[in-house]
Amino acid sequence: MSAAPGWSFAIDRGGTFTDIVGWGPDGRQLVRKLLSQPVRSANADRPNGDPAVAALRELLDLRPGQPLPAGLVREVRLGTTVATNALLERQVAPVLLLVNRGLADLPWIGDQHRPDLFALQLLRPDPLPLRVLEVEGRLGADGRELEPLQLDGALAERIGQACAEGFTSLAVVLLHSTRNPAHERALAAWLARQGWPQALLSHQLSSQPRLVPRLHTTLVEAAIRPVLQGYLQRFQTDLGAGTRLQVMTSSGSLQPPERLHAKDTILSGPAGGLLGAVAAARQAGLAAAPILGFDMGGTSTDVFHLAAASDLEGLERRRETEIDGLRVQAAMLPIHTVAAGGGSVLQLRDGRLLVGPRSAGSDPGPLCYRRGGPLTVTDANLLLGRLPAEALPSLFGPQGDQPADELSVRQAFERLAGAAASQGRQPGRQAVADPSGEGAGKDPGAAGGLRAAAAGSTAAAASLGASQPVGSPPAEPPAAAAPSMPAAAG
Repeated sequence: MSAAPGWSFAIDRGGTFTDIVGWGPDGRQLVRKLLSQPVRSANADRPNGDPAVAALRELLDLRPGQPLPAGLVREVRLGTTVATNALLERQVAPVLLLVNRGLADLPWIGDQHRPDLFALQLLRPDPLPLRVLEVEGRLGADGRELEPLQLDGALAERIGQACAEGFTSLAVVLLHSTRNPAHERALAAWLARQGWPQALLSHQLSSQPRLVPRLHTTLVEAAIRPVLQGYLQRFQTDLGAGTRLQVMTSSGSLQPPERLHAKDTILSGPAGGLLGAVAAARQAGLAAAPILGFDMGGTSTDVFHLAAASDLEGLERRRETEIDGLRVQAAMLPIHTVAAGGGSVLQLRDGRLLVGPRSAGSDPGPLCYRRGGPLTVTDANLLLGRLPAEALPSLFGPQGDQPADELSVRQAFERLAGAAASQGRQPGRQAVADPSGEGAGKDPGAAGGLRAAAAGSTAAAASLGASQPVGSPPAEPPAAAAPSMPAAAG
């Protein structure tokens, strides 16, 4: 960052924690770590706006809620996993998809690719909330019109019904629109005349001719754009219109919010981590050494491998990436993300102990936070003694003045074990043998949850090592893919 007048801040907003680094015009540097979501009380609802902006005010000795004086903050650079976590946890906007007649099943059929050909049990990721409507009309592979569009009252009635049921994020994916976008544009214009929300057009999001990846890309954009835009609008409002905001993209570049596609921010936070790791390696004199990055946060785990820090400039960005079963066409650095973190929720499903993809976040947080949260990986660590309860500050509960609730955690794991026993299973029975000796035999359910979480995160790192051994010459970068299903134990 340059030394122009005014403060410059770099913010990494994760699903659970947010990290802030600031550089003052006088050379001062400030660092702060805080929860990504404010803890709501009975007396206030977002009293100080976005927690990161509230922290900026505190660092700059401003009153809570006070607007930032003009010129005080020159620039804010933001890396965020808002889109990543929304997609992994399926906390997205319901999508109404318009496709050609006969293609309504395409989002589920795809190209019939099976990631594990010989698996006896095919595990599919949870689908996005989606309603598909077919539209009469068709273009040929050369872009010529074979059948004209039929935009009539019957179609309008079906769209109106879907929107009334909550499917308000509209996406249009028609055959051969990259060769001739006339049908998609005509449909979008007709939708606008009917007064419906602006539809996303697939040819504007991807210029690639293959229909399935273009459909997945448009679906992902339609699902996560409202989530990301809502967050960025609130952030910019709290920051003030006079402060320049730039967002890190998955490719490692910076973009202003108005020029940003949500699909290009799926690895926004992890991309900043990769760039930071490279910069740290260079400063330490390790530019020629292999780099393996591993970042396990509260919501997800990110891993990457570079043969050398000096390879970054020539590193080829992935143009198509599979993320949680969806093939997204967007430039991305070679980062592997899985939904396994300290806040990943433990649950019993069909006799199996699952970890993630849903996260407790920072509010309500894990069960031990005393705010009504679910059972998580953090609770398992607490029960097994790897996270000593007596060493934690009394910052929990509605008022933030109580110790961690170990008793409720123990009772919850006992209920989990009882539920597993009623289904004829012992949760995590293979995980009781703990090589470290920490927590061995204390609680098989907690140990099994940690084993499942570790399996998900280490599998991501192992996939990098299998495709490109440390120290080997640069090879084709591994796909940045999330697992098809949450990790499981038992």
